[in-house]
Amino acid sequence: MCNCLGETQGKIKQRDMMTEKESATDKIIAAAMATPSPAKSMGDPGITPLSPSHIQQNDTDSNANTGPSFVVVVAIDFGTTSSGYAYAFTKEPECIHTMRRWEGGDPGVSNQKTPTTILLTPDRKFHSFGYAARDFYHDLDTTESKHWLYLEKFKMKLHTTANLSIDTELHAANGKRVKAIDIFAYALAFFKEQALKELSDQAGAEFDNADIRWVITVPAIWKMPAKQFMREAAYKAGLVPRDNPEQLIIALEPEAASIYCRKLRLHQMIDIGTKTNQNGFSPTENVGAGMTQAKEHVRSKRQSRTFLVENVIGELWSELEEGDRYVVVDCGGGTVDLTVHQIRLPEGHLKELYKASGGPYGSIGIDYEFEKLLCKIFGPDFIDQFKIKRPAAWVDLMIAFESRKRAAAPDRTNPLNINLPFSFIDYYKKFRGHSVEHALRKSNVDFVKWSSQGMLRMNPDAMNALFKPTIDHIIQHLTDLFEKPEVCDIKFLFLVGGFAESPLLQQAVQNMLQGRSRIIIPHDVGLTILKGAVLFGLDPSVIKVRRSPLTYGVGVLNRYVEGKHPPDKMLVKDGTRWCTDVFDTFITCDQSVALGETVKRSYTPAKPSQQVIVIHIYCSEKEGVGFISEPGVRKCGTLRLDVTGTESTVARREIQTLMQFGDTEIRAMAVDVATSRTVKASIDFLSQ
Repeated sequence: MCNCLGETQGKIKQRDMMTEKESATDKIIAAAMATPSPAKSMGDPGITPLSPSHIQQNDTDSNANTGPSFVVVVAIDFGTTSSGYAYAFTKEPECIHTMRRWEGGDPGVSNQKTPTTILLTPDRKFHSFGYAARDFYHDLDTTESKHWLYLEKFKMKLHTTANLSIDTELHAANGKRVKAIDIFAYALAFFKEQALKELSDQAGAEFDNADIRWVITVPAIWKMPAKQFMREAAYKAGLVPRDNPEQLIIALEPEAASIYCRKLRLHQMIDIGTKTNQNGFSPTENVGAGMTQAKEHVRSKRQSRTFLVENVIGELWSELEEGDRYVVVDCGGGTVDLTVHQIRLPEGHLKELYKASGGPYGSIGIDYEFEKLLCKIFGPDFIDQFKIKRPAAWVDLMIAFESRKRAAAPDRTNPLNINLPFSFIDYYKKFRGHSVEHALRKSNVDFVKWSSQGMLRMNPDAMNALFKPTIDHIIQHLTDLFEKPEVCDIKFLFLVGGFAESPLLQQAVQNMLQGRSRIIIPHDVGLTILKGAVLFGLDPSVIKVRRSPLTYGVGVLNRYVEGKHPPDKMLVKDGTRWCTDVFDTFITCDQSVALGETVKRSYTPAKPSQQVIVIHIYCSEKEGVGFISEPGVRKCGTLRLDVTGTESTVARREIQTLMQFGDTEIRAMAVDVATSRTVKASIDFLSQ
C-alpha cells in the first residue's frame, strides 16, 4: 500500500459531513469489544484525531506496477459440482490453456473439469480428488467403503454456515466429521501439484511456484468470512506463502465471466435474446438447439486445450457505447450470482453499478428435489438409512440422475430412465419386506413408473417439475433486480456457468425478459469463469469501480453531550466525560469505491507516554451504524503499533490510519509518521 497519499477534496467534504466537524479533542479511539460497552472493558488509553480528519485518494496507478512479475497466471475454478484450472503465460496473454484432459467421466457429461469430490483414507490422509476419488470409492467393497471418508458438493458449507471459522466441520458420506479447512487445503494442494507438473513438463525443467500468480474463484455473494476461508486454505495448502499474500488473488466468479465476455467474437457465443436468426436458429424454436450446436463445435476443437482471446475487445463489445449497462448471471452448481456492470471507454474498463446479489439457487437444488421425490416414494427413513449404509451406491444413483438431468428440455416428449443400483433394490426389499415396484405402485406418484430393466421411468413433465423451484427462485431474483433504478436499459444479459446450459433455464430467462435485453451464452459456457479468472490474474485493474459489501469503521470516544448520547455510554476519564463505543465510519455499505481507493485519517495518542497504540476495525452489513455495540457489528481487525523506545519531535505524535478499498479484499495499515514504523492489519472475519 502506498504511503504518499493525495487528497480528493470533493469526496472528503461529503464524508466529513458524517463526522459533524467535531474538534480534534472530541474523539479517542475505543479499544475493545464487549457488550454492552466494548470500550469500558479494556482500559486502553486510546488515541485522539488530528486534523485533517479525512483524506482519500485513488491509488490505482501507483499500485499497478509495484507487484512482483510473474511468469504465468494459474486460475483455479473451485466449483460446487466441478472444478478445474487454466493458465496463461504473461508473455502470451492471448493464449489460455485449460488443464489436461481428466481421466474418467460420465456418459453425456463434459469432462473438461473434474467433479469436486475428495476421498480420504480411513486414517484421514488424502487419497484422491475428482473422477479418481469417485471411481475408487465406487469400486470399494461395501463393508470397506464405510471406513473411507468421501465428500462432494462441500463448497456450499462456506455459504450456508452462519458462524464460519477455521474449526468449521464437514460431514463425509459415512457420517464422520472432518475439518473443512483440511478438505479445502487438500483440494487446492491437488490442483497445485497438477498445474506444477503440467508447467514443468512444458518447460522441460522443474517449474518454480514463486513464478506463478494464483487466482481462486469464489461467488460474489459470499460473505467476507468465506472469502477469507479460501485464502487460509490456500496458505495451508502451500499455494502461496503467508508473507506474500499478493501472489494469490481472490476473484469473484461473475466478474471473471464479465472480463472474458469482453473478448467474445461472434462465433464464440449464442444469442437467444433477439428476434433474428442467430447460429441458424430462431429464438422461437427449441432454445437448446443452439447450445447443442455449440457443444459439437467445442468438442471438435477440444483437443488443443488452448483458447485464443482478443488482445483488444471482442466484436460484441464493439457494439457497446460509453455508459452501456449489462448483467452477468452466473448459474453454478451451488449458487447463482448476479452482477451489473457498466462499460467505460476507451479502454473498456468495468464499473459495478449494483452490489452483487443472488442466492443458493444452483443446479444442486434439482438434486435435492429428486431426493425429496425418492423420500416421497420410498420413505425418508429408508433414504436416510440407505445413504449411511450404502454411501457408494447413493453416489452411483446421483451420477445416474445427473446425466438424465442434463437431458431435460422444454419440448422433450419421451421419458427419462434412471438406473437404480442393484444394492438400492436389494436393500429396500430387506428394509421394507417388499419390492421397489410395489413401493412405486403404492406411492400415488403417477409420473414415475417402474421399468422391467431396473429403472425409474420419469415422464418429461416430472423431470421439469424438479427444476421448477430452483428456476423460479432465479427468475424471481432477476425480476426484482430489473426493477432497481440502477438496472434499467440493460443491453445484454450474459448467462454463464454450467447450469446456463439448461434449455429449461434459458427458456425461463427468455420468457421473463420479453426481448428487453439480448441474452448471450458463450460457447463452452462452463469454462467462461475459468478463462475469465486467468484474464483477471493477468490484469486485476480491469474492474475499476466496485460497490462495498460492508460498512467499515473504527470505534472511538466522543466528548459526552447530555441529551445527545445515551447515559449508559458515558465513561469518565481523568475528570472528562466521554461517550464510548461510537462507530466512526470509513466507508458505507453499497458505496461506490474505486480500485485502490484509500481512506486515511490521522490520530495522536491520548497520553503522550503511550507506548502501544491500538485501533480496532469494525464492520457491519447495515448502512447507518451509530455504535460498535449495535447488533450485527463485529470486530474484523486490529492495528497494534508499538512505538516503545522512540520519541516524536513534535508535541503530538501523528499516527496515520489507512484503509484501502475497491479490491476483492480489504487492506488496512497504521503508520507512525515520526519514525515511519508501519503495521498492517490482517482483517480477520473468521474469529468467533
